[in-house]
Amino acid sequence: MKLIQLAKELNLSISTVSKALRDSHEISASTKKKVLAKARELNYEANPFASSLRKQKSKTIAVVIPEIDNNFFCLVIKGIESIAQEKGYHVLIYLTHEEIKKEIAITNLLQNGRVDGILISISNQTVNTTHLEELKQKNIPLVFFDRVADDIDSPKITTDDYSGGFCATEHLIERGCKRIAFISISPSLSISKRRMNGYLDSMKKNGLETDSSMIIQCSNDEEHNNQLIRELLSSTNRPDGVFASVEKDAISSYKICEELKLKIPEEIKIISFSNLRTAALLNPSMTTITQPAYEIGSAATSILFKIIEKKPIHLTLDKTIFKSELIVRNSTQ
Repeated sequence: MKLIQLAKELNLSISTVSKALRDSHEISASTKKKVLAKARELNYEANPFASSLRKQKSKTIAVVIPEIDNNFFCLVIKGIESIAQEKGYHVLIYLTHEEIKKEIAITNLLQNGRVDGILISISNQTVNTTHLEELKQKNIPLVFFDRVADDIDSPKITTDDYSGGFCATEHLIERGCKRIAFISISPSLSISKRRMNGYLDSMKKNGLETDSSMIIQCSNDEEHNNQLIRELLSSTNRPDGVFASVEKDAISSYKICEELKLKIPEEIKIISFSNLRTAALLNPSMTTITQPAYEIGSAATSILFKIIEKKPIHLTLDKTIFKSELIVRNSTQ
């Protein structure tokens, strides 16, 4: 039902009904009560876009993510929506598909006032961040999560990627692995760099040699990535442990092990950063470094709304780091 119809039912002007619904001091308590009762009776719902235009607010935030088939991002979105709904905001989700051109096009689109703020996890091709700096210059509230642009002065919500990488490698070493491979999603992404640094430092601490052939740099070409992993696992000096920086590369490793008839965990052990719900159902179940994705989403959104509402942000919120959890399953037993 439209506002004009509600006003007609009440035999009141549209402006009077609108003010009553907004609890304006200009309208008497009896009229407000009458309007609200009729609105409930007729299941009237206010148009959030119409009211937001009057207040120069879109009542909408944008979430820019590289992919949707990663369980981590699905859980982050749930956390984001939980806070946005409390605030009466809509959430628009944009996918870059790991392409910098799409990321630039999306951020250009969002500069026109379509949204009140932006949450973003950058693509694995994002090296030049000029398009993100332009958002800041236009005073568009911006918060990074997970994959962040270190050179942009905006709040960043991440996990302890270095510690997670160190922990994953230590776990493989404790389980007897000596030739450990690291599969990176991208050489430029902050999460990949930190996870790899944790891997390298753990290898060094334990006196294990780091072989450059054991570090695989993946790209957006899934077929090429699978070929790189296949060559790694079929080599004469193949690894006895694999640390995948993201779950899709761990799943590829599982498939290729099956193809090559390599037994997990007897011949090779696998661990991955992952929020995969079915990790426990894989054969064998997969050991994971699991991020608190829902909490990351809700925390990032809470900080974004502080900026939108022009509330002071404590300095510690400029960089919030959550702890990940090692969940041991059969792939490393």
